[in-house]
Amino acid sequence: MTSGGTGQAEADRGEKSGMRTALAGLTTRGRSFLAAGIAAAVCAYVLGQSDLLRVGLLLAVLPLVCATVLYRTRYRVAGSRRLSPARVPAGSEARVHLRMDNVSRLPTGLLMLQDRVPYVLGPRPRFVLDRVEAGGRREVSYRVRSDLRGRYPLGPLQLRLSDPFGMCELTRSFSTHDTLTVIPRVEPLPPVRFSGEAKGYGDGRQRSLALAGDDDVIPRGYRYGDDLRRVHWRSTARYGELMVRREEQPQRSRCTVLLDTRGLAFQGAGPDSAFEWAVSGTASVLVHMLERGFSVRLLTDTGSSVPGEGADGFAGASQESADAAGLMMDTLAVIDHSDGTGLSRAYDVLRGGNEGLLVAFFGDLDEEQAAVAAKMRQRSGGAVAFVLDSAAWVREPTDVSGALDRSGERLRMLREAGWTALSVPRGASLEELWRQADRARTDAVAAGGARGEGGRP
Repeated sequence: MTSGGTGQAEADRGEKSGMRTALAGLTTRGRSFLAAGIAAAVCAYVLGQSDLLRVGLLLAVLPLVCATVLYRTRYRVAGSRRLSPARVPAGSEARVHLRMDNVSRLPTGLLMLQDRVPYVLGPRPRFVLDRVEAGGRREVSYRVRSDLRGRYPLGPLQLRLSDPFGMCELTRSFSTHDTLTVIPRVEPLPPVRFSGEAKGYGDGRQRSLALAGDDDVIPRGYRYGDDLRRVHWRSTARYGELMVRREEQPQRSRCTVLLDTRGLAFQGAGPDSAFEWAVSGTASVLVHMLERGFSVRLLTDTGSSVPGEGADGFAGASQESADAAGLMMDTLAVIDHSDGTGLSRAYDVLRGGNEGLLVAFFGDLDEEQAAVAAKMRQRSGGAVAFVLDSAAWVREPTDVSGALDRSGERLRMLREAGWTALSVPRGASLEELWRQADRARTDAVAAGGARGEGGRP
């Protein structure tokens, strides 16, 4: 009895709440009719005019009936959303496809469709669907675009129901939403060759032998199609199954891309800021190295990397390279300034790693941090640094003389440590800087060879 009474009370409260919702959905026309009807009824009572009372009751009852009927109408519709593509570079457009299915046996009335989108992506799209027949379907689409990278939620999808007289409007929302990922712009880079990529899956594709003799054999289980001349009988007798020599072991070239995210190292904000240029450059180098077959690792000044990244980074030239690029782009899409003040954490990570190519994008460097960056060169086979003086990106061109002197001193420190270091002016093209770094490396190698020949007896 108690539970039944409680259920009835909850039903009554739900009914009252529903009626309040329906009345709250009255449009300006509906409220005007209701107010006019009440005013006419009051005047009829005061003046004793029964005809005016009938008119007033009609005007007042019409919006109430429309609100009640609309509230009790149960449309069974299904909505879905599809992004094309779901991951888009900054400044490019994506198309959002909306689909509405009427899964009931009755046709719908007038439907107004609205999708929630962040203001960064553009105005909120609205569509009017006149009538959807039983079992029918309607498809609409709209475009979104953002110059700022990030992850933006789309939805939930909302339906606004209206009665034929326009007296009442009610909103129904779907629960699902999707996410649009705006990744940094990726600039195609020319295939140049830096030091530190001579071995492995780079241009040379050289392989290192894994056995130096019979005592150094690393056997593995026999696989269908293996040459029987490679069967290692001693290991076969030991393990009780056919074992073959693993005669060569591929060694993949490695590349680490370091992104300086310190908030104090960059000034300005927006899509044309120095930090956004560094993020875009990092994305371009990562994609370029993956396409060339390198094992690529993304590293920041905080010492963190991409979740799911292996010890040697993500492998390129494989079926998983597209997924690896997607993970890195998703990480760069939401990367922001760090609260760190130095590069020591990144140096600790690099100090314990293997030799390989190191490509770094630095912000403003003071003398101490330039010294830390110079020491990073010790554990890399080759090192290329792009140094952004962010103050020069926000100053007028006539007010950068002091900044140029300071930047030149930092570049000299890096070059003396073995870096191929370049200064990045405002609005520079990464493709041209990439070629310039290759020419600088070639000139440095030629100069070193000339000095070596000159010193011979």
